[in-house]
Amino acid sequence: MEGAVTEARIAAPAADTAAPVPARETHIFTAPEIMCGGCLKTIESTLADTPGVLNARANLSARRVTVTLDPAITSPELVIAAIKGAGFSAAPLIDGRDEVHAARVSELMPRVGVAGFAAANIMLLSVSVWSGHASDMDDSMKTLFHWISALIALPAIAYAGQPFFKSAYAALSARRLNMDVPISLGITLATAMSFAQTMRGTDHVYFDAAAMLVFFLLIGRLLDESMRARTRSAAENLMSLKALTATILDKDGSVRQIPSRNLEPGMTMIIAAGERIAADGIVIDGTSEIDESLITGETLPKVVSRGTRVHAGTLNAASPLRVETTATEDNTLLAELSRLMLAGEQTRGRYVRLADRAARLYAPAVHLLGLSTLIGWLVTGHGWEIALTNAIAVLIITCPCALALAVPAVQVAAISRLFGQGVLVKAADGLERLSEVDTIVFDKTGTLSLGEPSLALDQPIDADVLARAAGLAVMSRHPYAQAMVRAARGRGIAFEPQLGVAESPGSGLSMATPEGEERLGSALFTGVTVTDPRQAASLWYARPGRAAIGFRFEDRLRSDAPDTIAALQAAGYQIEILSGDRPDAVADAATALGVALFKGGVRPDEKLARLAALKQQGRIALMVGDGLNDAPALAAGHASMSPSAAADISQNAADAVFQGEKLGAVVETLKVARRAHRMALENFGIAILYNIAFVPMAVMGYVTPLLAAIAMSTSSILVTGNALRLRSMKLKLDRVAGKQE
Repeated sequence: MEGAVTEARIAAPAADTAAPVPARETHIFTAPEIMCGGCLKTIESTLADTPGVLNARANLSARRVTVTLDPAITSPELVIAAIKGAGFSAAPLIDGRDEVHAARVSELMPRVGVAGFAAANIMLLSVSVWSGHASDMDDSMKTLFHWISALIALPAIAYAGQPFFKSAYAALSARRLNMDVPISLGITLATAMSFAQTMRGTDHVYFDAAAMLVFFLLIGRLLDESMRARTRSAAENLMSLKALTATILDKDGSVRQIPSRNLEPGMTMIIAAGERIAADGIVIDGTSEIDESLITGETLPKVVSRGTRVHAGTLNAASPLRVETTATEDNTLLAELSRLMLAGEQTRGRYVRLADRAARLYAPAVHLLGLSTLIGWLVTGHGWEIALTNAIAVLIITCPCALALAVPAVQVAAISRLFGQGVLVKAADGLERLSEVDTIVFDKTGTLSLGEPSLALDQPIDADVLARAAGLAVMSRHPYAQAMVRAARGRGIAFEPQLGVAESPGSGLSMATPEGEERLGSALFTGVTVTDPRQAASLWYARPGRAAIGFRFEDRLRSDAPDTIAALQAAGYQIEILSGDRPDAVADAATALGVALFKGGVRPDEKLARLAALKQQGRIALMVGDGLNDAPALAAGHASMSPSAAADISQNAADAVFQGEKLGAVVETLKVARRAHRMALENFGIAILYNIAFVPMAVMGYVTPLLAAIAMSTSSILVTGNALRLRSMKLKLDRVAGKQE
């Protein structure tokens, strides 16, 4: 790559110096009534005109609004009032909990059942009326069937159609249009006209079309809400790791607890073992081990002592510490990671934006076309009944069932297939973005590797030595000690947990015996001098009168990682490794996998800088990572994936999560995503051809509302049937278009 790699290592640009941030607050609100691009434009325009609002960004996929405001001028309550004034309900998102989508799914389920039951029964009656034996049925029987249909349809449609009716009413009350307005008009007019025709005793009754329309639209809405209900804000979840209180040691020697938001630079915190650090700072007393996977992604704890810098959100795993705070509340690294993820979540989907623009034009066009049809037929001297019938047919036939189902139907088929392969797709537009990538950036620890140290198999170790070492190790929670225990058990070696074992944080374990002290730990702790780097070991076991025994540990690569990387490279994807792990460990993994572009010791901001550099080069990157340090990159990447063993926050930031130990899920996901993208385009083609063929016919009066409903349903069946083929198709990973070998 041009100027990006030196000696096969990726050179990340240096981070810019942060400019002073003016006084401002950022709040996230849920807005469940956001349906289309027009809704986004309305909310953002309204908030742009609201005094004190510095920036507002509405998110269609999450149905949330992120607002940056000046607290001296406005407040969250006034922002909610402004959003409601635009015709949308809104509520603050508290601690990352969003129960709105789950509640809407629960609301839609019974409505789908009622609509489906009503449509099926009305269709049975309609078949009896419109079958080839209709001429044999006397008028009184037809009228009875129509009244029975009305008795089923009217309450069913009134109940099942409420999501559309309420949304349309809210939009019209705010003097705007959305996609639910023409849908509600078509349903209402078809139902009202059918009832009027039933009262008059004519044959033009379309209760079946109205009920079927409601049923199809509710299914699409339910699928959409089900996907949204599983998404949560990664930034909000990350901030849940923040310690709520801190123990402070005052200068007079007194100890008190205060809320972490009241911490100030220069205060002395007392961090107990097992407690999260409440603010960034420097250790001034004590030695311990810190779980710093938040910063480095490395699963092994880091030994800290006087002078070592520690960060908010990290976990003190061993012994008490005294820490002098240097950065608090919104200035900590934890808060910065949250801001980075929030920014990443707000930059999504080129195709989604294009679809939003089209959606803004669609609703006015449908109403204009329906009104023009009504006026045209009236002007040409036809009665109101024919004019209204043709206008209803236009509204029904142009209702975006096929267009609305074109992508969701493919998504459902693709998600179902991937779920069977152990992959959960979380983001509604995740498949679209996954289909576009040409570069894949992997984290190492926990992604390419299992993230769990294991005893290297190429070293001969006496069973008695391993048993005695495991007897000491079982008393510790250190990852290497636990790996020692797993190795002994895996080899069927019996051992007894030893009593009287003392643990020295950052050094090792010791136990007094009649012969002397046995030790398991670092080379320095066990008195070993390593002169040859090739003899270096992760742990040493020493006992009186015998030579010390070294144990090497390794973080094994996933069993199919070489084959997966080879398959991706053969398909033309550019592969890179960015990891917070040690540079030598990353280099070894890259060599084993045949990856030329790699860099170790990478911080979260450097990963973001690298992704930005790739974007400037015209690359579309997929980020695959598991650590909390990967979460900002996962949120900012064009697409993202995480293993199921990843930290919760990384899973929430990722578009897809794969289970098990096989990395091949990445290949399968890309196969399905690329095929789903092509099928979505095919479905759009079907929907467009349907509109080109039937809309002019409806305008000219050649299509009745019933035929319009049948045509609409047929187009929906076609796009759904095309999508269902994806479940059983045999796929291969095609080459990335336009990329070099």
